Amino acid sequence: MAYQKATGLLFNERCFEYLMHPQQIKKFFLKLSKKIKKPKSDLKYSSNFTLLIAVILSAQATDKSVNNVTNNLFKIANSPDKFAKLGENKIRSYIKSIGLYKNKAKNIYNLSKILIDKYNCTVPNKFEDLIALPGVGRKTANVILNVAFGQSTIAVDTHIFRVSNRTLIAPGKTPEKVEQNLMKVVPKQFLKIAHHLLILHGRYTCKARNPLCNKCVVFKNCNFKDKTKYV
Repeated sequence: MAYQKATGLLFNERCFEYLMHPQQIKKFFLKLSKKIKKPKSDLKYSSNFTLLIAVILSAQATDKSVNNVTNNLFKIANSPDKFAKLGENKIRSYIKSIGLYKNKAKNIYNLSKILIDKYNCTVPNKFEDLIALPGVGRKTANVILNVAFGQSTIAVDTHIFRVSNRTLIAPGKTPEKVEQNLMKVVPKQFLKIAHHLLILHGRYTCKARNPLCNKCVVFKNCNFKDKTKYV
C-alpha cells in the first residue's frame, strides 16, 4: 500500500498486486533506454511547424503513410504563410491518401492562418495555446511540447495506451488517465524520452496482436499476465 500512497494511484485490491513497483519501473525504462538508442519520432520534419503538420496528419494514419505524403507536400509548402496561400482545396489534394483528409485539410488551413495572425508564423510553446488551434488535441500538443520544446510530457497514443495497460506500468481506462498515471510513476531521468521509448516499444515489440515477448528486453520487468504464452 506504500506504493499506492506515494504515487497517488488508486486501484482496487485485485489489481494492486499486479502493479509495477517503482524499482521495477526504473529497471524497465533503464533497459528500454539501453536497447533503443536516441529514441525519436519516425515522422519526417524540418521545423516545429512541419512537425506540427505531420503530427496532425498522423491521427488514425501510420507514420509511413504520413511521410509519403509530406515528402512531396513539404517541398511545396513548409510554413504557415505557404500553407495559407496553398488553400484548403490544394492541401486536400496533397493529403487525400490519408484518413480524415478533408477535415485535416480544413484544420491545417485554418491553423496556418491563426499562426500568421496571432503568433507571427511560429508554433506556440504553451499547452493551452496549442490545444486552442484547429485539429490540435491533447496528444498532439504533448508531442509538440516534448519533441519541439524539450518539455517532459507524454503523449498517449494507441501504443502507449496498450503498453501501459498491458504491462501495468500505469493502467487507466482513458488516454488522459494513463498520461496522468505515467507522469506520476516514470522516473524523472526518463520523463523526456519515455514518450518515444514506449511508442517504439509498442510499435515494434509489444505489438497489439502478437507481442514479441520472446525478444523483449524488459520481459522480466513486465507484469503482463499472459506473456509466457508468447515465448
